[in-house]
Amino acid sequence: MDSHRFYRYGSQLTSANHLSYEFTTATSYSEWTTGSLKLDLGNSPNSTLSNQFYSDSSIPSNSKEGHISTITGTNCKQTEVNFAENYASCSRSMKHALQEIESVLMSPDHNEAATSTSAEFEEIKPKVLTKQRSRPERHHSQDNIASTPQLQYSYSLPEKRPRETMEALPMMDIKHLLARCAEALDDGRVNEFETLVKEAAKFVSINGDPIQRVGAYMLEGLVARHEASGTKIYRALRCRQPESKELLSHMRILYDICPYFKFGHMAANGAIAESLRNEDRIHIIDFQIAQGTQWVTLIQALAARPRGPPHVRITGIDDPVSEFARGDGLQLVGKNLSEMSKKFNIPLEFHGLSVYGPQVTRDMLEIQPGEALAVNFTLQLHHTPDESVNVNNPRDGLLRMVKSLSPKVVTLVEQESNTNTTPFLMRFSETFDYYCVMFESIDETLPRDSKKRIDVEQHCLAKDIVNIIACEGEERIERHELLGKWRSRLTMAGFKSFPLSSYVNSVIKTLLGYYSDKYTLVEKDGATLLGWNNRNLISASAWH
Repeated sequence: MDSHRFYRYGSQLTSANHLSYEFTTATSYSEWTTGSLKLDLGNSPNSTLSNQFYSDSSIPSNSKEGHISTITGTNCKQTEVNFAENYASCSRSMKHALQEIESVLMSPDHNEAATSTSAEFEEIKPKVLTKQRSRPERHHSQDNIASTPQLQYSYSLPEKRPRETMEALPMMDIKHLLARCAEALDDGRVNEFETLVKEAAKFVSINGDPIQRVGAYMLEGLVARHEASGTKIYRALRCRQPESKELLSHMRILYDICPYFKFGHMAANGAIAESLRNEDRIHIIDFQIAQGTQWVTLIQALAARPRGPPHVRITGIDDPVSEFARGDGLQLVGKNLSEMSKKFNIPLEFHGLSVYGPQVTRDMLEIQPGEALAVNFTLQLHHTPDESVNVNNPRDGLLRMVKSLSPKVVTLVEQESNTNTTPFLMRFSETFDYYCVMFESIDETLPRDSKKRIDVEQHCLAKDIVNIIACEGEERIERHELLGKWRSRLTMAGFKSFPLSSYVNSVIKTLLGYYSDKYTLVEKDGATLLGWNNRNLISASAWH
């Protein structure tokens, strides 16, 4: 019998003062809660985001009763062990490959050096990720599915059905049904919307096929849009303090199981290494420093430069709420880089700015005469609002400010999706198609019943889907644009294309092949497009 379940959820928001060179910071917290989500829209066989905030017990503990490997039996346990082993091996191989690339690009004549490194690359090649070729077959037993984290829809009921009893619906019909939900909501036909959501909930699942999993999060976004709760869900997913160190690894795992993210970084690093190879004083400004791991191999390559290491200064910018994703403030990044400076005997300074990108000014960056400047925008610039949100157009204003610094190179890595100014229904369709392809690529690496897969999708991707679907105006943070639009913005700001290295692209294409032959790399007008099954997902470009 149907019974109503009303929830409340809360999180913590943080604000931080400017982080000075001495790494001093002050952080304050304020709690917030929201009203109940009142939709009770029928049985759902599986569940998605909402209970993650409604109940602290929604994340399994490490106890015997809660640990996924203990419950699901040897198949799932072995899968998790194999993933951990292959993940570590792959990370080492990728780091080795990236360091080789950067060393080649910084050599006195990197064209000749590139052709001479084929033997070294052949040594790296067998170590590259091959887990999809030897991983155990997927088992979708009822025991495995029952043991995965059950995170509730805001409209879910206590009764859940196992996968075997979930109703089947062809892929195009699921998309059509969800599109009808979106159309009814957009037209204000509330009763029809609620009826359609009840129906759609029978066919989506966080444990299902890619289209079912994406459908679960899209449906959550539609309900959040109806309840005007999308911003609160997005903030809770983005800002909530992790309960354990395990949660800090989700983004790192995503970058390894979705190599187009990793290789977007690699293409950007290649452009920076090539443009700065003859410089003695280098200043890198990273508008999304995160944990700073992108710069490890570049620093190693700079330290090993035949003519001696340069003096390196890194300005790391990160918005004030991102310390939860990192586990600490920017002091942690500075400490890690300081240790690296000592280890590799390279002079290195770090300056942390805990501030939102559009708020950065020239004075904050402390530009010094004689420095060769590189500016990095990796999966960050789409968070800056444009003229459709703010008449002052902070997005283009930030690019003009960066151009005024006269950088030797600016690198841009972005998701190849058109969700910025498109009308709601077109944005809904674009988001659905984009993330279905991404979730398909995740299936190539992690099995359906993997807890790691569920965690990565929920903590790294679901918040973006909900924000794109549920929010409008300034509350819609995820505003992606296609490469052509970024090209127009950068050109209008005074930049010219800096073609990415064909050598780096050839190495990336070879490495992608060891993940799966479904990964694609397209070179277009000096930029690189990375994707899956001929759908471009990430663009990487460089400018000067």
